[in-house]
Amino acid sequence: MAQKTQKIGVITGGSRGLGKNTALAMAAQGVDVILTYHSQKDSAEAVVAEIVAMGRKAVALKLDVTNASHFTDFAEQVSQALTTHWQQSHFDFLVNNAGGGAYASFAETTEAMFDQMVNLNLKSVFFLTQKLLPLINDGGRIVNISSGLARFAIPGYIAYSAMKGGVEVLTRFMAKELGARNITVNTVAPGAIETDFGDGLVRDNKDVNAYIASQTALGRVGVADDIGPMIASLLSENNRWVNAQRIEVSGGMLI
Repeated sequence: MAQKTQKIGVITGGSRGLGKNTALAMAAQGVDVILTYHSQKDSAEAVVAEIVAMGRKAVALKLDVTNASHFTDFAEQVSQALTTHWQQSHFDFLVNNAGGGAYASFAETTEAMFDQMVNLNLKSVFFLTQKLLPLINDGGRIVNISSGLARFAIPGYIAYSAMKGGVEVLTRFMAKELGARNITVNTVAPGAIETDFGDGLVRDNKDVNAYIASQTALGRVGVADDIGPMIASLLSENNRWVNAQRIEVSGGMLI
């Protein structure tokens, strides 16, 4: 009789914000977690400790998603972690969460800013997933993170939003090509959330917060706990038939 394997998920940018919340939500569903961090090792290890306290296993690995030349080495680190900590060769879920914005109007966006947005939010999703694909079990799940800004336009986020639009197209093509392996690929697009994104603008600026709340059907700004559990739910067997979809999680913002 074959030994039952433990479900394992990899999430990028899991040391804070939505990534942290999603990692904890995954663990709450019985999933072990490999999370990445860029510079905040202590924060990442604190998330690992929280997950371990929940009775699950977790590992934190350093990764700069803007540097695709490191992805081959990172895939090897993931492979080693799977062998060392789980005695398994593959994982089940990939959440491409790491990313960030740059605030500038169309006229003021520089080529360097644009290239940074490409590397951080689009190229990373494409090539990191490509490198990790041999380690993902058939029947696995991939979730790519977009933004409400790929649907509605708020001046100042043009380069960032263009990349998120690219992620949504990429998701559909990935779903088509990976269907033969029974791997589903979906996009989750959060609305405005009270995190440190954009230097905490939505969280800390009372006028911005109030305006967004007034433009949201449910009458408030989102928090991280509105998003993480929803992403984690996409990984469950109950959502096995959801594929190639863009799911906005915004409380009904700007509808």
